[in-house]
Amino acid sequence: MNDLINLSLEQVHALALRALTVNGMGEDHARAIADTITQGQRDECHSHGLYRVLVCVHSLRSGKVDPVARPSVSRPAPAIVRVDAQRGYSLLAFQTGLPLLVEQARELGMAALVIRNCFHFSALWPEVEAIAAQGLVGMAMTPSHAWVAPEGGRRGVFGTNPLAFSWPREGQEPFVFDFATSAIARGDIELHARQGKPIPLGWGLDAEGRPSTDARAVLEGAMQTFGGHKGSALAAMIELMAGALIGDLTSAESLAFDGGAGATPCHGELVLAFDPARFLGNELDAGRQRAEALFAAITGQGARLPSQRRFAARQRSEREGVWVGRTLLDDIQRLIDDPHSPT
Repeated sequence: MNDLINLSLEQVHALALRALTVNGMGEDHARAIADTITQGQRDECHSHGLYRVLVCVHSLRSGKVDPVARPSVSRPAPAIVRVDAQRGYSLLAFQTGLPLLVEQARELGMAALVIRNCFHFSALWPEVEAIAAQGLVGMAMTPSHAWVAPEGGRRGVFGTNPLAFSWPREGQEPFVFDFATSAIARGDIELHARQGKPIPLGWGLDAEGRPSTDARAVLEGAMQTFGGHKGSALAAMIELMAGALIGDLTSAESLAFDGGAGATPCHGELVLAFDPARFLGNELDAGRQRAEALFAAITGQGARLPSQRRFAARQRSEREGVWVGRTLLDDIQRLIDDPHSPT
């Protein structure tokens, strides 16, 4: 364990906040980002934890991200809340729009939160968990950069294009899934490259379109979708729903906008909320019981629900803190000590 350092969650948050603000991030944006980074580290989602500090600082230095952008809110239709992130990070925009999304979902039964002109680097489960905490069913989706080849292709068209869903459960953690439509999140490949470790076949292709276990070769080539043509179709759906439908960039357009800067992808995000009480009325309890019967049928035969491992890690981290690699901590500290050091 000599190469791992134990930190409390408070220390993780303070470290992320300090690194971001020292490098020019506005305080409100930095806190929103540090909140999400801490959640990722807490739940042992390492590619979305403190590692993302390096990614955020690099994006800040690219000049693409506005570190002090003020999200603006509009209501183009009764069930739609639109937040323009003004080329800032998405997390403050989500926090700004969430109360209005909840209000509209409870009034109308369902509502959409459209976040436009945002830079998005995080997992989507923090968004849908926040919706579930309000007793609502949540969905979220977003494109990214065109790093992922369609099934049968060899060049990037799609982003990693994650899809997340949450179902609230009384007295226990919600049912949550959050997965990239690529075979793996890009951050996981970046971590393998950083550590000099091979990746499994099926994660990506090299620049000539050949399957590869070399993480750096795949980062220079193209990632693959999960599940072949099924993942490819879902990725296309997300391009349409969270790009074309909301008037924001597709993954290919996002990559073109980046122009080689290597910043976090800039695009939009679509978040949906459904109120079970509105859908079910006096049958609400029966609907909840059906859901619990479904979950029991899954776990009763030894299978696990998605996010169960993450929730177990959460409890462990809240008790014992988290273990972080010394090299990563040194890299973050270097950004604090010298805001001009390489990311």
